[in-house]
Amino acid sequence: MDSLNALLSRLFTLHRNTIELSLGRIERLLAALGSPEARLPPVIHVAGTNGKGSTIAFMRAILEAAGKRVHVYTSPHLVRFHERIRLGTHGRLVGDTELFAALTACETANAGQPITFFEVTTAAAFKLFSEHPADYLLLETGLGGRYDATNVIARPAATVITPISIDHPEFLGATVDKIAYEKAGIFKADTLAILSTQEDAALAVLEREARRVGAPVIAGGRDYDSREENGRLVFEDSRGLLDLPPPHLIGRHQHQNAATAIAALRAIEPHLAASAFEDGVIGAQWPARLQNLAKGHVGTIAPEGSEIWLDGGHNEDAGRVLAQSMAELEDKRQRPLVIICGSLASKDTGAFLRAFKGLAQEVVAVPVNADQYAKPAAEVAAAATANGIPAASCGSVKAALAYLAARNWPAPPRILIAGSLYLAGEVLALNGTPPN
Repeated sequence: MDSLNALLSRLFTLHRNTIELSLGRIERLLAALGSPEARLPPVIHVAGTNGKGSTIAFMRAILEAAGKRVHVYTSPHLVRFHERIRLGTHGRLVGDTELFAALTACETANAGQPITFFEVTTAAAFKLFSEHPADYLLLETGLGGRYDATNVIARPAATVITPISIDHPEFLGATVDKIAYEKAGIFKADTLAILSTQEDAALAVLEREARRVGAPVIAGGRDYDSREENGRLVFEDSRGLLDLPPPHLIGRHQHQNAATAIAALRAIEPHLAASAFEDGVIGAQWPARLQNLAKGHVGTIAPEGSEIWLDGGHNEDAGRVLAQSMAELEDKRQRPLVIICGSLASKDTGAFLRAFKGLAQEVVAVPVNADQYAKPAAEVAAAATANGIPAASCGSVKAALAYLAARNWPAPPRILIAGSLYLAGEVLALNGTPPN
C-alpha cells in the first residue's frame, strides 16, 4: 500500500532525533487524540534488556490457549511495520486500512509539532488498541522504561522486568545498576512487579525502586524458579509445581523467559488451567530468536546440507546465550560453526562475539541495511579478529552464503546469522518467510 509506506516515511522525518527519551511529546499527542491510553484493556508492561519479546510471546500463547483475547505491542519490526501491532483474537497483525487511518489521525492531531517516530506510532497503537476489545494488552517498552513512550499507563495490571545487561549505554547508562534504574521506571504503586532472575547489582536496584514506589515484587530465583528435568520444564512457585513440556523456542535461556511469563500469569490469572500453560509453552513462537531456516530461499544459496540459524541478538549477554546454544548443538552433532554477522554502529560487536572464541571457525562480516546506523563490515571483521576468531568480509548476506558455498567442507557447516535485528529482517525477507 504505497500511501501507507509514504505516510510511515513522512512520520519518520517529523523529528530527526529518532530516539529522544521524554514523555511530554506523547502525552500532548495522546491528549489531542482523546486519551486512548485511558481506555485500554488491562496492561502487562514489559521492560528489560534481553528476552522481552520472547517473554511476551509466551504470555500471549498461554493467554490465547486459555481463550483470552490479547493485544500485543512490540518493537522493532523485522520485515513489515505491521508486526509491531497485534489485535485481539488470535493476535492478528493490524491491517493496512486501519493502520493508515490511525496514523493519519495521529499526524493530524500532532499538527506538525516535534515528535519521534516511535512516539507517534505508539500513540497510533494505543488508539487502535482502545478501539478493539481484548482481555489484555502485552506492552513492550521501546528503550529503557522511565521515559519510554509506552510509560504513560497509569495503572497497569502488572509490570515485568526481563534480564538486564549492558545495551544502549549512550541513553541508559554504562553500568547495570544505572540501566536497572531506568528499567524500574515502569513500576507503579500497588502494582505487582515480576522480575526475571537478575544479576545481583540489577536486582538490588530493582528491589530498591520497587520499595520506593510501593510495588510488591515477585523475583525469579527467590519467589519462583524453573529447572530442566528429563527433558521437561519444571516450574515452581508458592502455589506448587507445574511439570511442562520443553519450550518450542530453542535455547536454555528460553526456559527462563517461559518461567517469567508463567510467574506473571500465575499471579495475575490464578485460575488459568494447567493445560493453558502446557499449550502456551509449546505454541509460543518468536521470529529471529534461534529460528531454524530449514525452509526457504536462504538454504538454496548456502552450502548444501547446511544447518542455518537466525537470531537478532546483538549485545554481550545475547552473545553468551547464543554461544551456549551453539555449544549444546555441537555436543549433539558436530559441525563447523560459521557466524555471518552484521551490526549497528552503536553496538559493541566485540563484546557480542567474545563468547564464540574457540567455538566459531570463522566470522563472515556483512553490512546491515540501516543507513547511517550501520557498522562497516570491515569493523565487524576487526572485532572478530580482535577476539581471536578468523574473519572475512562480504557485501551482503547473499554474498556471504555464496562465499561459504564455494568452499569444500569436511561436513556441512552450522551457520549462525546474528548481530542485529535489522540483519534478521533482511534475512527473513530474503528467505521469503516474513513473520505473520
